[in-house]
Amino acid sequence: MKFFGRGRGPRQRRPSGDAARTGSTRVRASSDADEQHLDGFASTREGVEGFVEPRTAVSDVTLLLVAWDGEYTRRRVPSTDWAYKFCQRRGISAYEAGVVGIPQRMREYIKRQKARGQA
Repeated sequence: MKFFGRGRGPRQRRPSGDAARTGSTRVRASSDADEQHLDGFASTREGVEGFVEPRTAVSDVTLLLVAWDGEYTRRRVPSTDWAYKFCQRRGISAYEAGVVGIPQRMREYIKRQKARGQA
């Protein structure tokens, strides 16, 4: 009697470009719009640093960009290598978010936005 994998049938590969499937949720793959958004943020802010966030059960690899004042943006990226190369090409310092954590200035920015009622 077969208990594990019962009723699933053969595993099928997803076509490239499809959203990744993790657990019971679908994760949207990164796109050119994500890269354009990150590029626009990095080119219009000062003191930007990158924080590469690893893939989790509910999201793919993301790149968190944080400006000098704590303003931030986060987008999906194809891989950790891609994120580090993106930062290197733009002269942005990049860190592994799982090791160094999220910068305090970003937390303070979020707190200020909540106090203003904008978050």
